[in-house]
Amino acid sequence: MKIAIIGQQDFGKAVLEAFVARGDEVAGVFVAPDKEGAKPDPLKVAAQERGLKVFQFPSYRKQEAQDALKALNVDLGVMAYVLLFAPQEFVNLPRHGTIQYHPSLLPKHRGPSSINWPIIQGSTRTGLTIFRPTDGLDEGPVILQKECEIGPDETIGDVYFNKLFPMGIKAMLEAADLVVAGKHKEVVQDESQATYEGWCRAAEAKIDWAKPIDHVYNLIRGCNPAPGAWTTLAGKKVQIFDARKTVFRRFADVVGKIGEVSDVTADSFKVTAQGGLIEVLRARGEDGKKLSGGEFARNHGLSNGALLGS
Repeated sequence: MKIAIIGQQDFGKAVLEAFVARGDEVAGVFVAPDKEGAKPDPLKVAAQERGLKVFQFPSYRKQEAQDALKALNVDLGVMAYVLLFAPQEFVNLPRHGTIQYHPSLLPKHRGPSSINWPIIQGSTRTGLTIFRPTDGLDEGPVILQKECEIGPDETIGDVYFNKLFPMGIKAMLEAADLVVAGKHKEVVQDESQATYEGWCRAAEAKIDWAKPIDHVYNLIRGCNPAPGAWTTLAGKKVQIFDARKTVFRRFADVVGKIGEVSDVTADSFKVTAQGGLIEVLRARGEDGKKLSGGEFARNHGLSNGALLGS
């Protein structure tokens, strides 16, 4: 089939490589404009290395973007991680329209941080959806869905790179074949089941040690590696990445006050939350260096009785 890829970053690159590897014709690649001082987008680099046409429009609403896609005369548009809004006048230009990847089981977790939030909320399952993009955010009819488990200790990095990323590439190929062959079904999303969450950024990633232990642990998992759950030590920001939790079973098990460091070992330090302990295995201070929990404690003079988050 003859396609246009609209996307960016490593996922867009991997989708491009998958279609090329099986012999499909990529007539053009649409990538977000370069950011000043940033490295070139991996999808852009991969496309240029293959001698493909690359388009970088600041908006797909612009007539020049629509004219460029129309001129390619493609069978299908493939949207692989797209942050720019793509109107119907753009996505409907290919012969068989456009398909889009979203890393959640729509209509659950519409929005830009759809991998973080299921983990933060304590879900045990998530997945991906290939759907028809509409002018509503992640609201179009569903073509294909794939589910996966969220393990009790898995992070966003584990779920995305080990599951949703490789599953998503295969699902894009499968959905493209179904649509071009006319064998697909389009299922309207059930609005009564829909949820939307915005970006998971620094404000959302702040740890409240007074929250239940599961809430704290899920926030750390759901922000690892990005944006990085964080707290403060003597007024300075500390990001927490790899961690383990211990649940208090009895009153006699309770150690320390909320937010208090109760133990420092060679490899970690432990912080009391509501109903348990968080053992910090990897952390980063304002100097930007990720260290083991034990090394961080030694470098920052962290000892029993220190309070975090105050």
